[in-house]
Amino acid sequence: MKLALDHLVIAAQTLDAGTEYVADALGIAPHGGGAHAAMGTHNRVLGLFGGMYLEVIALDPDAPAPQRPRWFGLDSDNVRARLQAGPFLLHWAARVERPADLTRWQAQYPGQIAPVIPMQRGDLRWRITVPEDGSLPAWHGEAASAGDGLLPSLIQWDVSPHPGASLPRQDLALRRLAGRHPNAELLRQGLAWLGGEALMTLEQSDGPPQLVAEIETPQGVRTLR
Repeated sequence: MKLALDHLVIAAQTLDAGTEYVADALGIAPHGGGAHAAMGTHNRVLGLFGGMYLEVIALDPDAPAPQRPRWFGLDSDNVRARLQAGPFLLHWAARVERPADLTRWQAQYPGQIAPVIPMQRGDLRWRITVPEDGSLPAWHGEAASAGDGLLPSLIQWDVSPHPGASLPRQDLALRRLAGRHPNAELLRQGLAWLGGEALMTLEQSDGPPQLVAEIETPQGVRTLR
């Protein structure tokens, strides 16, 4: 299966807080975006070099609570606790390139790939993997391990061009995406099985799991974590 890095996910308690965090770190503020009615969230976005983008996401205070758990673990105690300390790099998404079909792939491997749900925001339509409990992706190979945001959600865009290609390109480029985790070897197996081992580096760490993105900016390399 051919995967490409689609976007990075910055979680924040509010869009304004997340926007300020990214602007302070990279020198450019995310903008635009919109609401995800099915998830009770909204976002702002920022284009990166190479067809990637960055998303700031937060609970939408004007939206009713969704009928299911929100994506990216946003309803979990762990994520909510981390958000008390401010915005952070929570997760990333890998794009399934055509002619491969994400829905068909998930049906073949339901034990390894979370359910695929259709989403829409304005004219944008896509499918994305979201566990039924809204948790972040985990690896369920020969041994199971929580992904803690380090394994990607899988996304397939049903419009062309996709946001990474259509957003205004800023003078920003992802230099390196890395994750640190106590079960790094198991997560490497999962990432390799998905076909995404070239998209990020997984490092063994006895500390808490962490996702780190190094971004080239006009002011030098800046780090999101």
